[in-house]
Amino acid sequence: MDLFGITGTEIVGYLASFMVLLSFTIKDVKKIRMVNMLGCILFVIYGFLIPSLRVGLPIIIANAAILGTHIFYLLKRDSK
Repeated sequence: MDLFGITGTEIVGYLASFMVLLSFTIKDVKKIRMVNMLGCILFVIYGFLIPSLRVGLPIIIANAAILGTHIFYLLKRDSK
Protein backbone atom coordinates (compact mmCIF):
# COMPACT_ATOMS: atom_id res chain seq x y z
CA MET A 1 0.00 0.00 0.00
CA ASP A 2 1.46 3.33 -1.08
CA LEU A 3 -0.01 6.76 -0.44
CA PHE A 4 1.83 9.58 -2.22
CA GLY A 5 4.93 7.38 -2.37
CA ILE A 6 4.80 6.57 1.36
CA THR A 7 4.57 2.87 2.22
CA GLY A 8 2.12 1.43 4.72
CA THR A 9 5.00 0.75 7.09
CA GLU A 10 6.05 4.40 6.95
CA ILE A 11 2.46 5.54 7.54
CA VAL A 12 2.31 3.45 10.73
CA GLY A 13 5.63 5.01 11.83
CA TYR A 14 4.39 8.54 11.15
CA LEU A 15 1.13 7.87 13.00
CA ALA A 16 3.09 6.53 15.96
CA SER A 17 5.31 9.61 15.98
CA PHE A 18 2.27 11.87 15.77
CA MET A 19 0.60 10.15 18.73
CA VAL A 20 3.74 10.52 20.86
CA LEU A 21 4.01 14.19 19.85
CA LEU A 22 0.32 14.72 20.62
CA SER A 23 0.78 13.23 24.09
CA PHE A 24 3.20 16.07 24.92
CA THR A 25 0.44 18.64 24.37
CA ILE A 26 -2.01 17.14 26.88
CA LYS A 27 -2.22 18.21 30.54
CA ASP A 28 -4.25 15.35 32.06
CA VAL A 29 -1.83 12.57 33.08
CA LYS A 30 -4.30 9.75 32.36
CA LYS A 31 -4.97 11.10 28.85
CA ILE A 32 -1.23 11.55 28.28
CA ARG A 33 -0.65 7.90 29.14
CA MET A 34 -3.54 6.71 26.96
CA VAL A 35 -2.43 8.67 23.88
CA ASN A 36 1.22 7.72 24.41
CA MET A 37 0.19 4.06 24.82
CA LEU A 38 -1.46 4.20 21.40
CA GLY A 39 1.78 5.63 20.01
CA CYS A 40 3.75 2.82 21.67
CA ILE A 41 1.42 0.18 20.23
CA LEU A 42 1.83 1.70 16.77
CA PHE A 43 5.62 1.77 17.21
CA VAL A 44 5.62 -1.91 18.19
CA ILE A 45 3.60 -2.69 15.06
CA TYR A 46 5.99 -0.51 13.05
CA GLY A 47 8.95 -2.41 14.49
CA PHE A 48 7.47 -5.71 13.32
CA LEU A 49 6.71 -4.27 9.87
CA ILE A 50 10.31 -3.19 9.28
CA PRO A 51 11.88 -5.81 7.00
CA SER A 52 14.97 -6.21 9.18
CA LEU A 53 14.29 -7.39 12.72
CA ARG A 54 17.80 -6.19 13.57
CA VAL A 55 16.55 -2.63 13.00
CA GLY A 56 13.02 -3.17 14.34
CA LEU A 57 13.87 -5.04 17.54
CA PRO A 58 15.16 -2.02 19.51
CA ILE A 59 11.99 -0.13 18.56
CA ILE A 60 9.83 -3.07 19.68
CA ILE A 61 11.68 -3.57 22.99
CA ALA A 62 11.76 0.12 23.97
CA ASN A 63 8.12 0.79 23.16
CA ALA A 64 6.89 -2.46 24.73
CA ALA A 65 8.71 -1.45 27.93
CA ILE A 66 7.20 2.05 27.85
CA LEU A 67 3.77 0.52 27.18
CA GLY A 68 4.18 -1.78 30.18
CA THR A 69 5.17 1.18 32.36
CA HIS A 70 2.09 3.12 31.28
CA ILE A 71 -0.17 0.15 32.00
CA PHE A 72 1.44 -0.37 35.42
CA TYR A 73 0.92 3.25 36.48
CA LEU A 74 -2.61 3.44 35.06
CA LEU A 75 -3.62 0.32 37.00
CA LYS A 76 -1.82 1.56 40.12
CA ARG A 77 -3.58 4.92 39.87
CA ASP A 78 -7.01 3.33 39.33
CA SER A 79 -6.60 1.02 42.33
CA LYS A 80 -6.30 3.97 44.75
